Order: sequence, then C-alpha cells, then structure tokens
Amino acid sequence: MTSGHAQLRTAKLPAAMPGRYPTRRAVLSGAVMSGAVSGLALLPAGRAFAARRHHPAPGPAAPAAGGGEAPAGSYSPANSLIGPVDTPARWACIIDYTTGAVLLEKAADERMPPSSLTKMMTAYVVFGMLRAGRLKLDQTLTVSEKAWRMQGSKMFVPLQGAVAVSDLIQGMVIQSGNDACIVLAEGVAGSEDQFVSLMNAQAVQLGMTNTHFMNATGWPADGHYMSARDVTTIAMHLIHDFPEYYHFFAEKGFRYNRISQENRNALVVKGIADGLKTGHTDAGGFGLCASSERNGNRIVMAINGLPSSNARAFEGERLLEWGFVNFENATLVHNGAVIDSAPVWLGKAATVPLVATRDVLLTLPHGWQNRARIALDYKSPVPAPIKAGQVLGQLVISNTGLADIMVPLVAGNDVGRLGLFGRASAVLGQKLGRH
Repeated sequence: MTSGHAQLRTAKLPAAMPGRYPTRRAVLSGAVMSGAVSGLALLPAGRAFAARRHHPAPGPAAPAAGGGEAPAGSYSPANSLIGPVDTPARWACIIDYTTGAVLLEKAADERMPPSSLTKMMTAYVVFGMLRAGRLKLDQTLTVSEKAWRMQGSKMFVPLQGAVAVSDLIQGMVIQSGNDACIVLAEGVAGSEDQFVSLMNAQAVQLGMTNTHFMNATGWPADGHYMSARDVTTIAMHLIHDFPEYYHFFAEKGFRYNRISQENRNALVVKGIADGLKTGHTDAGGFGLCASSERNGNRIVMAINGLPSSNARAFEGERLLEWGFVNFENATLVHNGAVIDSAPVWLGKAATVPLVATRDVLLTLPHGWQNRARIALDYKSPVPAPIKAGQVLGQLVISNTGLADIMVPLVAGNDVGRLGLFGRASAVLGQKLGRH
C-alpha cells in the first residue's frame, strides 16, 4: 500500500461500527492509488439524484404573475466549488447528473416564475401515462375550444380536430405549444385542473419542495412557482426515468398543420445540448433548462431571469462549457475491492482482507485529486474468529473541500480461531519474542 502523511480529523463512526478503532493508517495523500483505489469523485455511485439537497425557500416568494418588466440581469456572483462565478442569471443551478454534486448555485431554492419550464412536469406526467399503458403514441385526442383558444406559444391545433399524442408531445416540448399542453391534460385527466393535481402530487413525490403548479403550461398565475433546483430535479428524472421518450427534447424542429417551427432551445439547435426546455414570462424573464453529455459525463443546468433570449442562449452555452472545463468525475473506490490486509490475533490465518462495501464516485474541480487524503481506520490486530462481511473498520476520504466520506470495510472471508494448543503456542511465541 502507498503510505502518506495525512492528518485526518477524528470522524464519527457509523452505527454499524461500535467503539473506536485505535489504528488509523494513512494510505494515500496527494497521490492516486492504482487498482482498488484510484481516480477521484464525490458521492457514492447510485441513483443520480439520491443525494440531492432541497431546502425550504429562504428568499422571497415568486414575483407576482402577469405583467411587469422583465427582470434586469443580476451580475451578483453564483457560488461554486471553485469560488464565486459571475452570471447575469437571477436564478441558477448546475448539477452533475451522475453524482448529484452541485457545481454552481445562485438563489437555487428561491421560488421563481417558471414559465414554460413547467412543461417538463407536464411531459413527465404524460410519459408516466404512456409507460402505464393509459396512453399510446398513435392515439388521437380531441382539441377542445379551451385548448384551441389558448394564447402564447402554440402548435396551432385545429378546433375539434383529432391530434396524435406523439404530435402533441412534439408540439409541447419543441414548439412549446400551450394548446398542445391543454389537449394532453384534458385527454389524460378530463380537465386541466385535474391534471394539475397530478402534477403537484408528482412534484411532492419527487421531493420538489419549492414547486407548486396552477396550470399545465406555465401561463402566469399567482401561486405558480418552481425553484431552479427543482427544475434540475424534474430534468434529471425525465432523463433517468423515461429514457425512451427523452429523444423528443433533442429534436431541432417540428412541422404541424403546415407550419414549421424550430426548437426554442438554441443549445439544442446548435448541438450543444440534447434537451430540455426554455421559458419566458414578463415576471420571470428568460429561462433555460439544458442537459449535455461529454465523454460520459452529463451536466444538467437551470437558469432563469435573463433579460433576453440572446442572453439566455449565450449564458447557457457559457455555463455548460464552464462546468465541463472545470470539473471531472472518476471512481475512487470500487465496491468489493480489497483495500488492505489486517493482522489477525489468534486466527488460523495471519491476515484478513479488508473489502470496500461500495463504489465511491466524486465530482471535483480538475486538479483537486492531489489534495485528497485517504486513510484506513480499523482495529489491529483483529481478534479471531472473523466472519466474512463482518465490519472491521472504515476508509476515510478527506481534504476534498467537502465533508469527509466514510466507506465501511468488511472482512473478505472467514478466519477461524486457533484451537487451545494453537492459541497457547501463539501466546508463548509472542512472549518469547519479547525476550
């Protein structure tokens, strides 16, 4: 094992490891181990958003819906792992999809008018109905007068016409058609109000604590709000939960009723992102949720409160590039890897392998690998008998700029206890060795 000189803080042991472990052995400091321990990363691998943070909104409620001037871009900095980052966005949140690590945030838990970013939740509910077999892509839904009269962005569905669900989805996510949303909502739940109840229930289930919907479109309304962090949450769930339908968000244009419209997400049109949505209201300004993947790493971004569509596109592209340039993922510890061999007291084997119980994946700024410190913390020698899977200690990862990460280490195999004669011989040998 590679040794180092890490000075680690005393860590609170997990409940599964009672007592203190007197032996703390530094195994890595400012270097990368090969084999079982290698690379760098931040959170345990698993569901991409399992470790997401959601807080009650500390800031003001969403600005009053309806009229008013678009908010001027605020150049106060956002917070990031590498320090303040200036952005004209009023609200922002950038997440690493794989680890759930927050790369950048600015008023990320403040309630804001989400405008057409709302349509991502509408799509999520519709996709769930498709998965459950309650809708089919080739099924047609009838256009009501309410849907036909809906203002704002439209796909131009015909009054009393029958429109395929697949066309309605494209009209909703590509053309941002408010009319398409109403047709889908009424087709799924009988009325838009009933559909909105499904949207709000789904938001609660996904842990979107700063979200409440009043309609399926994002049309300005009192009490209709989301936070930037919640926008990234629904985006990540769309990508993870419905990969078979995510392709709709990547389409660059759609033609319906002899009218062609380009995707309103400029990053998708330029091939920089593979989804998701844009939005705009007077109260909320111009917003964008985008996701992009490079070299196996995916970033999800939500920004809102920009002063123009050009500013939205420019800042979205700039911040995505910033995320990919400044951060990286790597597996540091592999589940099932033998990390070390611990001496055994009065055992039929002299040592027992210490095995990691999970993968550890981190998202850190480029170059921060050399700052990480890894140490083993276990009782030595380990008294026999030992059962495979028995927790013997922990691996501690520190000095990453974040909270220490602790990985339980378990015995890789059984080690029986020596018989009476063997124990006596071992004790006698130890005593003789001291003289």
